[in-house]
Order: sequence, then structure tokens, then C-alpha cells
Amino acid sequence: MPQPTDQAADTAATNAAAAGPTAAAPGEPAASGRHELTATGLSLGYDGNRIVDALDLAIEPGAVTVIVGANASGKSTLLRGLARLLPPQAGAVTLDGRDITALPSRQVATIVGLLPQQPIAPEGIGVADLVGRGRYPHQGWFRHWSSTDDAIVAAAMAATDTLKLAPRRMEELSGGQRQRVWIAMALAQKPDLLLLDEPTTFLDVTHQVEVLDLLHELNHQQGTTVVMVLHDLNLAARYADRLVVMRQGRILAEGTPAEVLTEAVVLEAFGLRARIIADPVCGAPLVVPIGRFHRPA
Repeated sequence: MPQPTDQAADTAATNAAAAGPTAAAPGEPAASGRHELTATGLSLGYDGNRIVDALDLAIEPGAVTVIVGANASGKSTLLRGLARLLPPQAGAVTLDGRDITALPSRQVATIVGLLPQQPIAPEGIGVADLVGRGRYPHQGWFRHWSSTDDAIVAAAMAATDTLKLAPRRMEELSGGQRQRVWIAMALAQKPDLLLLDEPTTFLDVTHQVEVLDLLHELNHQQGTTVVMVLHDLNLAARYADRLVVMRQGRILAEGTPAEVLTEAVVLEAFGLRARIIADPVCGAPLVVPIGRFHRPA
């Protein structure tokens, strides 16, 4: 596989800017595998409009944190701010105690990975080439493409069931196939802190569970800190160690799924009347919506 080009740097930095640990420069956070990502008084927005307002959040190292909330509650905006793709209007995001905006891009890219909601692939790019670009932050003047990179890319594609897609171009794939390729790219970067915005988008229910199982495995076997936005409350409750519920740009509730998913919180955050029962598979909270035509007996 060819060594990534400068265009790959832009793609990796914008769409999934992270990779495995490399030596840190003096005064920069060491890539120890357990990094502290914190938002303090964070306000974010677009064109002067504030979406996230004075938010405080400390991501628990080594845990799976899932962010949920109604549409336009600020979930994706918060994730972009944590990944330093969106500069703060106020407050700060710190990585290992340092303002993330003050750190060199390559240093951040060796620690923090991002899979955005709608990543855009360069026109005509092949699947294997795109996944390989996830290795870009590992490259440098004295570090070129190696058999180790090949093995990491192959493992990422095997884990996401995309090996058979390797010879094809991205524009030839279905939405679900493209999503799995982007996840493979993020995994190939081997980040210590992985941020994913709705990673199950476009996936059927089987692949949704497979992807979430994969992220769970990555967290438990490699200690990767995972932060993701999900729409499905019941999948969020199953896979989250920590659940963050957002409403109108602020955190409404935060804690374990059992602590957070109450009927009152679901009603306030989503305007949804529901019953909360135990998931018969794993015991996590299970949200059972109550519609206008299905009232409890």
C-alpha cells in the first residue's frame, strides 16, 4: 500500500484525526493510553449562534461515554468542539490539562480520533486507500509505510467486515458499506480516545450491534476511551458506562444508564412519555415509549 499523501493528511485530520501513540515532544501530553479530555465552561456555535452553552464535561478515561438528546440539542456540536474542529466561543477544551487548541495538530492526531456524522471521501478513492490513510499520523520523515501498517489496516477491515470491499471505490458502495469503511479508517488510526458521531447511521440492525460490539471490545481489550453520539436510547443504555443527556445545549443528566434513564429525564429531554423497565437481555434500562394510541393498561 502506498505511503499516504498530503491530501491524506487533510482527510485524516478532518474526518478522523487520530492514530496510535507516538513519542510526544517536550511539554506535550504523553501518549499513555489514558488521556484526560475535559470541557470547562464550553460554549460553541455557528455564525454567532450559540448551540452549546457554558457546558462542563469530563470524559472518563478508559470508559464508553454515550451522548444522547433530542435533535438540535447540541450533541454533534459538542463532539466537534471536543475534537477541536469547532473553536470555542467561550470556555475551553483541555487534553491532559492543556488547551487542545494550543497543541500541534499532529500531536492531537496521535491521541484523538473523530468519525464525523457525514464524512466526505475524495472523489474516486478506493476503499483500501481510504482506510490506509488512517495511518497518516504515524508517518514522518523517518517513519514510512511498513508491514505493521499493512497488518493494522487489514485487521481494521476484517473487524468491520470490509475486506471484500477493498478493491472497490467508495462511490460504488451503499451507505451502510461506506459507514463501515469509515469506521475501519478510524480503527486503523488506533486512537487512545475515539469520538464517533452516530456511528450506526445507515446500518441495519445486525451491523449496528456488530459495530457497537466492536467498539465495546476495543474499549475492554485495548483500553480505548470511546465517546459517541447515539440516537437509540436502548442501545445507548446497553453499551454506555457513562450516559450524558443533553437538552438545549446543556447537560440535563449525567451518570450510569441506571442513574440517568428515568421516566422524568426521558420526558424532559425528549418530550416522550415512556416506561422504564429492565432489559431482559442485559438488565440495562429499557425505554418503552408510550404513544397516543398505546396507553398502558
